[in-house]
Amino acid sequence: MISTDRLDLSPFTVATATATVSGERGDLPWADGFPREDDQDAARMWVRAPHDVFGSWFIAERVTGEIVGTIGFYGPPDADGELMVGYGLVPQARGRGYATEALRALVAHGLAQPGVTRIAADPDLDNVASHNVLHKAGFHPTHATETSQWYALNRVRAP
Repeated sequence: MISTDRLDLSPFTVATATATVSGERGDLPWADGFPREDDQDAARMWVRAPHDVFGSWFIAERVTGEIVGTIGFYGPPDADGELMVGYGLVPQARGRGYATEALRALVAHGLAQPGVTRIAADPDLDNVASHNVLHKAGFHPTHATETSQWYALNRVRAP
């Protein structure tokens, strides 16, 4: 579990990821609108290649306990030490700073792992809210493709 001021990030398990893929809540405290298609995609990806450290996490509001989104890495770092991150929230949880808060916490977790040198993200060009989240979390733009703007945050090396 990773905790922030307002959120608890809990790692996927086989049971919770499978429930998310199927859309069967069981006893999980889902907010209205969860899981979104992107949440189900993240859960499918995790089920195919589960990872305890570089996996996916549920984002829950601490006050309500409701799961309002997901955040995670697309697997372990590549040969250069780069991780990819993605995240998303149900519509009613947006605009509260939750994505930035969750991203900062997960970035700190990722950069604390041996061998990780950089974290990248590639939101769609028109996803202005995600671009803003990345800026607020300290990421900088690196390049663009026809569909995405790429961002990165490098591990700061001690002098």
